[in-house]
Order: sequence, then C-alpha cells, then structure tokens
Amino acid sequence: MSAEKPDLRERTRQAVRAQLMAVAWDLFVEQGYDATTVDEIAAAVGMSQRSFFRYFGSKEDVVLVKFEAVGVMLADELARRPVSEDVWTALRRSFDGIVETSERDPRYGLLVLRITDRAPVLRARRLEQQTHWQELLAPLVATRLDPPATDADHDPRPAALAAAALACLNVANAAWLDSDGTESLRRLLDDAMRAVHPGAF
Repeated sequence: MSAEKPDLRERTRQAVRAQLMAVAWDLFVEQGYDATTVDEIAAAVGMSQRSFFRYFGSKEDVVLVKFEAVGVMLADELARRPVSEDVWTALRRSFDGIVETSERDPRYGLLVLRITDRAPVLRARRLEQQTHWQELLAPLVATRLDPPATDADHDPRPAALAAAALACLNVANAAWLDSDGTESLRRLLDDAMRAVHPGAF
C-alpha cells in the first residue's frame, strides 16, 4: 500500500494541474492572457492563490508546460514512423499532431504563439524548450541516416536535420500567425520544408 500512495498522490496532482491548465486556457482565450490573473484561474477551480502555486510556479508556467509535452510527443511520433521513410519526410510527418491540433481549433494555437511572441521571457523559454526538442529528436534522426550516425563519430547531421526541421516549423507558425490562422498551417509547413529539401514528400 505504501508504494501505491505516492503514485495516487502523483496522479491526483497531475489531474489538478490538467484542470488548472484547461481552465486557464479557457480564460486566456476568453479575456486575454495579460488580463487573466492567477487569482481568477484559482477561483475558477475553487482554490486559493496559495494553492495554485503548489502546482505552478507562475502564470507563465501554465503556458510553458505545454511545450514540455510537445517534445516528447514529437519524439514518439518520429519513433513510430516507418523505417523505410526518408528522414526528412519522417520529420515532417512527426509534426502532423501539432498541425492537426492547431487547425482543429486555431484559437488555442494562435493564442500560444501570440503569448510567447509578445513576452520576452516566454519567447526565450520557448526557444529553450525547442533546444530540448532537438535533443530528443536527434538520436532518432541518427538511426535513419545512411550510414547511421554514432556518438563516437561526432556526426553533426542528426542535430542539423532536427534543428532545420524545427526552424521550418517556427517559420510556418510565424506565417500562420501573421495570417491570423486564415492560411493553412499544413501548406505553410510543407512549403517551408520543401524549400529546404525540394521534392521531399
């Protein structure tokens, strides 16, 4: 039983965090990020501001926690791609989850981009998170290269390809934001990645 209690506590903690995030993002969409206070987020789920800070260090962390999960999702998607698929196509396909989520409900995707673009601290933290995404993707890219890359080779190709793909994603997101979501993020990302690798996918 003693081993189960910490696990139950952690599941409860994650459930509360998820609830706070859902409520916070609804408020961000409804009234704007800057206008939404920690007090309002906490009150919406029936807790005090002090309790909120047991789950998140700041309002900014409610935004940034989304980026933590994205890197793991991208790595999982890339690992599931067919081994016969070339690395650039596999990287593009690993972004499909982001594209589908953003296009299904553009309000949230656009809001994330606006918030992180306007706040220098959040923009810096987003770039820091993307460096972590690159570190997660590069080992998976390495196994798809011909010849495969190894740590002993100090091969720059895996990191270069992962960084290039993420740069294309950033450029596509920026163009999508500039269009206020009226352009297709899928097409923008395809165009960006084909510009780097003409004829791909």
